[in-house]
Amino acid sequence: MQRILVIEDDTDINRLLCRILTKAGYEAIAAYSGTEAQLRLERETPDMIMLDLMLPGIRGEEIIKIVREEMGLRIPILVLSAKTGLENKVETITLGADDYITKPFEPEEVLVRIMAAFRRCGSADVKGEAEPYGYKELILDQASRTVTVKQREISLTRHEYDILYILVRQPGKVFSRENLYEQVWKNGYYGEDNTVNVHVSNIRKKIAAIDPEEEYIRTVWGIGFKMA
Repeated sequence: MQRILVIEDDTDINRLLCRILTKAGYEAIAAYSGTEAQLRLERETPDMIMLDLMLPGIRGEEIIKIVREEMGLRIPILVLSAKTGLENKVETITLGADDYITKPFEPEEVLVRIMAAFRRCGSADVKGEAEPYGYKELILDQASRTVTVKQREISLTRHEYDILYILVRQPGKVFSRENLYEQVWKNGYYGEDNTVNVHVSNIRKKIAAIDPEEEYIRTVWGIGFKMA
């Protein structure tokens, strides 16, 4: 299921957008300020961002800069704004947004723009099935939740798969143990739990059983893990 982060400070509009997305089969994640949105983006990467420009904390334009320049993410960004001027649209698209929808909007238009944005960026094919991720000799297929190494499938637990999925989506990014724990187990991390280390160790062993000569997951000492 594709996840869309909805960044909108108006509670009613945010809830409306989340209902529209959920009904259409997406997973909607709500953020009500630019600051909250930044914190969520540091913890997990959605498949798309829907963004208001006039936000408390961090303005929408700054969120675009953070996503594109600091985080280096190429996920689609759809702006929904009450600003109707041509200069606002040109500036926002120039900053890195993929589309611009003016308020008020029709639900049907929002959904069509979402599908078009996913299609343009290659996040999904016409049927909405996510493309597999490849890294060295490893293929992670999101549609079937399977992982193969040198064309041989490895058996991963749900949490092992989720950890590997997070890492392989952004192979250049270092994820802290806290970050991985919160994304996979969906609750607080208290700094002494060895759960993430154990799961990463299990993933490494299963990959190494097929491809022992190649390193796939690297430990960044004092921080966490990344793809090698």
